[in-house]
Amino acid sequence: MNYFLTEEEQMIVETAKELAIKKIKPVREKYDEEAIFPWDIVKEMANAGLTGLYIPEEYGGMAHPNEKGIIKLCLAVEELSKVCGGISLAMAATALGTFPILLSGNEEQKKKYLPKISSGEYLAAFALTESDAGSDAGNMRTTAVKKGNKYILNGTKQWITNGGEAQVYSVIAITDKAKGTRGATAFIVEKGMPGFSFGKKENKMGIRASATRELVFQDCEVPEENIIGKEGHGFIVAVNTLNHSRPGVAAQALGIAAGALEEALAYSRQRVQFGKTISSIQAVQHMLANMAVEVEAARALLYSVARTIDSGAKDFAKESAMCKYFASEVAMRVTTNAVQVFGGYGYMKEYPVEKMMRDAKITQIYEGTNQIQLNEIAAKLIKEQVKQKV
Repeated sequence: MNYFLTEEEQMIVETAKELAIKKIKPVREKYDEEAIFPWDIVKEMANAGLTGLYIPEEYGGMAHPNEKGIIKLCLAVEELSKVCGGISLAMAATALGTFPILLSGNEEQKKKYLPKISSGEYLAAFALTESDAGSDAGNMRTTAVKKGNKYILNGTKQWITNGGEAQVYSVIAITDKAKGTRGATAFIVEKGMPGFSFGKKENKMGIRASATRELVFQDCEVPEENIIGKEGHGFIVAVNTLNHSRPGVAAQALGIAAGALEEALAYSRQRVQFGKTISSIQAVQHMLANMAVEVEAARALLYSVARTIDSGAKDFAKESAMCKYFASEVAMRVTTNAVQVFGGYGYMKEYPVEKMMRDAKITQIYEGTNQIQLNEIAAKLIKEQVKQKV
């Protein structure tokens, strides 16, 4: 389908596609098997100008004035994820960690961090989840107590993407437990700050080229100028961040699904059974057709939501949740069917679709499980209808 991409957007697609095929594809199996963090590929992304797609030009990025760059980010993440959803996550997760500063940070914070993130010198990470605070973010226990002109952080964040590799962390901590959701504050914490350390690297089912670690704060001193927004605005910062970042997860899921479809289609035209290629068997044709329809539907929804955000829309929480939910569901179905098309070969690590199936699963879980997405979508639908009747 023609999505009327601009010349610049088409260039981003072509650049990301070339990088994925030439630089990522030859190493994806090794990086997955050995859980290698792709610093060398990050440098390639930076050299190609992909690390600052959503960052304003004034801070060294490619987002034009009055543009948020969400569609640019999604286009690149989709293309990279067609080849490896784990390696693409180094860039996508950095966007997640950067959005709090980009959307809610002050000018000094933006000038300090955004140019280095845009250039690829720094990676970023977002730290909200804890062992007892996943979908129920209000149950977090990491605290920040003011002491003079500093805040003392204590607690542990769990399953943080880019953990240990990123230089900049947007961390949500409780500054006043009695205020509930109004008692959380967002901070910028830098790697190397005293009292800030990392737990073990998690051994994951999928996205194994991405680093996932605990963040441990033991009397970690953070300067008060590192508050993002205002004290007590932590959950506002977090919600605003997730509304902007969920299309990035959708792009990752879409890319994984599209890559699996390409692999299944190519294999079906080579594999011979009963004296003919399996692509001539109607049962297989119908599987491929259904996969293609779902991929294109997910793409249409994602691009529409990304452009809605870029247009300056004020309320897009429902649409953001929709594209994350739908694309990740599609990714799981399409990759599962791709394995089925490959048959026994699809279950073997020598072929890429088993990895794609493993990588797809996490997109239904992180940045809000799909059950949470449905809750948010339903709540917005009901609220909108109530407003209409009033």
